[in-house]
Amino acid sequence: MVPEQFRPPRTRVHATVVAVAALALAAVAVAQTERAVRLTVYNRDLALVSDQRPLVVAAGTSQLTLDDVPARIDPTSVHLQAPAGQLQMLEQNFQYDLAEPQRVLQRYLDQPIEVALRSGEVRAGTLLSFDNSQLVLRASDGGVSVLARDQAVDLRLPRLPEGLRTRPALVWQVQAPKAGTVPVAVSYLTGGLNWHAEYVAVANEPDTRLELSAWVSLENASGATYPEARLQLIAGEVARVEPELAPLRGRMVAMMDKAAPAAGFADESFFEYHLYTLDRPTTLVDRETKQVALFPPTTAPITKVYEYDGQRDERQVRVVLETENRDENGLGMALPAGSVRVYKRDARGDLQFIGEDRLDHTPRHERLRLGVGSAFDVLGERREVAQERINDHTAERTVEVQVRNRKESPVQVVAVEHLQGDWQIRQSTHPAQRRDAHTVAFTLHVAADDTTRLVYTVRERY
Repeated sequence: MVPEQFRPPRTRVHATVVAVAALALAAVAVAQTERAVRLTVYNRDLALVSDQRPLVVAAGTSQLTLDDVPARIDPTSVHLQAPAGQLQMLEQNFQYDLAEPQRVLQRYLDQPIEVALRSGEVRAGTLLSFDNSQLVLRASDGGVSVLARDQAVDLRLPRLPEGLRTRPALVWQVQAPKAGTVPVAVSYLTGGLNWHAEYVAVANEPDTRLELSAWVSLENASGATYPEARLQLIAGEVARVEPELAPLRGRMVAMMDKAAPAAGFADESFFEYHLYTLDRPTTLVDRETKQVALFPPTTAPITKVYEYDGQRDERQVRVVLETENRDENGLGMALPAGSVRVYKRDARGDLQFIGEDRLDHTPRHERLRLGVGSAFDVLGERREVAQERINDHTAERTVEVQVRNRKESPVQVVAVEHLQGDWQIRQSTHPAQRRDAHTVAFTLHVAADDTTRLVYTVRERY
């Protein structure tokens, strides 16, 4: 739970005074008030954590333990910073030998234990060996027993073995000129945190406008909770030297963050990436998926395009919704990559799912193209009707494309063709538009319940 005394990072307040007995034992107490956490999450299982808090330290050399760090922390990235002259770090250790059942039993090899059995009997002896199915005990008279693990209901051990921890911890050996409270900032990289954007779009009845809302999904499997954190997200590919971290582990619990409609992230350019900063603190609990509004819902004009690519699909005509990421279109914000799910209301006013697509990182003033599926009543057909080799490096091909429209209204279909080498359209029944070095497009107007035929000849030099 977040303390009521929490303040934002810029607020300066005296730390809570701890008992003098802790100083006498040369231990370090970590005050839970005044804590400020900043969390920067990247797209690829990585986060930067900055944890500011006051520490109460003893005079001279003592040990400082921070036991609320994530299990997925990169210990080589830890940086402890304190005001000059108030605290000096002599040694740093990351202790992650946890008190898991197998590790506890390993520490008790050749040590006395007691085993309570289902029958009610209690066996005492020295643990000689164990595996997942059996325990081997030597009694005080020298006799050896092999006990089935599924018959044991309780293993009784005198104490937790020294060196085992219930949670991973950062342990520092520090030196302070005097006892008192020292404000410190601990920063580190950790795995187990990830984020991605998800978009929901609703098309209007004539398919001319699209209502768009966006959510950021944050996944925390790092092994720690970040209370009242200032949250920032980085969109872009950040280079890393170390091997990729292990995939997310643990069961995720979905939780929708009920933000106010106007709440969201502020977008800014940062180096060659984009940085999104949430306008309020939020708590990210371990083993949780949280969704936060990226920006308030907006409405953008769209164009519905029928696109036929017969070289990739001989029959289907793809339906694409297009707009531009501009202020005047209700957008104008750098859009992080994510899935876009598109809906439309039927004649009864009920929302129906009509398709989804993957949106790449999209800067301002770039075009958005969402492929939502294939047209049922518009079909294509493509075939090569002639081919002639001019010489060893040049050939001509004649291609015929037919588009059939079985709708009760006319449609406009863009036929896309992929060409090779240095090419030139020699003849065509329809104007050709060069899209790039290997792509040409033809716009076909197809009347209701009619067929339009495209024939073109291309010369390709290899």
